[in-house]
Amino acid sequence: MPTLVLFNKPFNVLSQFSDDSARPTLKEYIPVKNVYPAGRLDRDSEGLLLLTDDGKLQQRISDPHYKMPKTYLVQVEGEITDEALNLLSKGVTLKDGPTLPAKARRIKTPQLWQRNPPIRERKNIPTSWVEIIITEGRNRQVRRMTAAAGFPTLRLVRSSIGPWNLDQIPSGAFREIDVDSIAL
Repeated sequence: MPTLVLFNKPFNVLSQFSDDSARPTLKEYIPVKNVYPAGRLDRDSEGLLLLTDDGKLQQRISDPHYKMPKTYLVQVEGEITDEALNLLSKGVTLKDGPTLPAKARRIKTPQLWQRNPPIRERKNIPTSWVEIIITEGRNRQVRRMTAAAGFPTLRLVRSSIGPWNLDQIPSGAFREIDVDSIAL
């Protein structure tokens, strides 16, 4: 049975096991042998990263063809407007083309771990939180979408991928589970 690792990736950690520039990598957090990331999470993003030892499962999770939903908790600069949420929900046009429609809704500030370093605070500019669910996986897509809607991303936390979520996994920690890839 395939192994699946649910890892809560901290800010500033690369989604790979080695780096020529000696930046923090998965090697410092994941002692499980023969697992590889199923998809990526940018260095400046946090949250759920899945790793597996099964190539078919890895493809099923990361290939946009399967449209596995990914949920993000996004702190944006400014008070998000209904107009911006509607735009995100319909899909926005980026330099590499239009995005598929997303599910976007305003949420209360989530209970998250402290980020190191903390988000920059500006006394005169409020922030707000949005939950965005996408089925694509373009490079820096959520950040580019919120910017196109007029609300730059300050903090981005992936909370779930398909049926898997962070479920109280602390930042920098992981949980290993056995999974039946055929059930997906």
